[in-house]
Amino acid sequence: MGYVLNRIALFPLVMLGVSVFVFVAIRLVPGDAITAMLGTEGGMLTPAQRETLTAYFGMDQNWFVQYGRWLAGLLQGDLGVSVTYGQPVLEIILDRFPLTLELAFLSMFIAIAIGLPVGIYAAINADRPSDLIVRVFAMIGQSTPNFVVALLAIYVLSVGFGVLPQMGRFVPFFDDPIGNLAQLILPAVALGTAFAAAVTRIARAAMLDVLSEDYVRTARSQGYSQSYVIWRHALPNALIPVVTLSGVEFGYLLGGAVIVEQIFALPGLGRVVLDAILQRDYALMQGVVLFIAFNFLVVNLLVDLAYAALDPRIRYGAK
Repeated sequence: MGYVLNRIALFPLVMLGVSVFVFVAIRLVPGDAITAMLGTEGGMLTPAQRETLTAYFGMDQNWFVQYGRWLAGLLQGDLGVSVTYGQPVLEIILDRFPLTLELAFLSMFIAIAIGLPVGIYAAINADRPSDLIVRVFAMIGQSTPNFVVALLAIYVLSVGFGVLPQMGRFVPFFDDPIGNLAQLILPAVALGTAFAAAVTRIARAAMLDVLSEDYVRTARSQGYSQSYVIWRHALPNALIPVVTLSGVEFGYLLGGAVIVEQIFALPGLGRVVLDAILQRDYALMQGVVLFIAFNFLVVNLLVDLAYAALDPRIRYGAK
């Protein structure tokens, strides 16, 4: 508990560093924010109108004043108002995050359900033809970008079977479970394919290392079956690299899969981030990135705690 509290106490410091970084980075992007917001109509503004809009959005102040105002609002739970959507940033995040969260869970489930058993199978049959086949397919899967898999899936369904995946408005799972899964299954497969290949390779390498350990050989010499040795003694230790990889990948997925969401027209966090960058929507960009950073911190903490659950030799304490 002391370790958990110490880690949580560091969250505000990390979030402060992220907030400074994203605040400066988004303002270093070339282009005029007012023109990006209004598009071609921005060129029709008079100098007085442009000055009025600049003052209205607080962009007439220096960066220190702008950051101070934004930070003061953040401490009160106010992330600002998006000029692109005309809504509070927090409302937009909470509205779009359920889709991204569900897509991340589905992608993780597909990746681990495929990659973990296949990787273990390849390690048990190391240097055999089946192991070679698994390694080749894992290399192909990891080398193929997820947007290529998404485009191929759409092409096959459209040309080969005459149907298209459902796109557009997100249907919550509890409102229509079948419609929800029909809408998200293809994006989840597209995202999970490359991750499944990575899980396969990591699981195979980790299992090979563990199977050569002394305690595994001792368990075998005591007459335990092969399946018992693998699932009871070898697998918990082999899972640690897989958990590490899964935590990092899950954090990225919670940030939104920009290209896949764009291809399948899914209104998730990825598309929100893209819109915020293109429109120079400072408040929205800052709020979403800060939210993604918080998700990463939580996921990393859970991964560290999972290490101790998998390996009794790992212990954390307050320092």
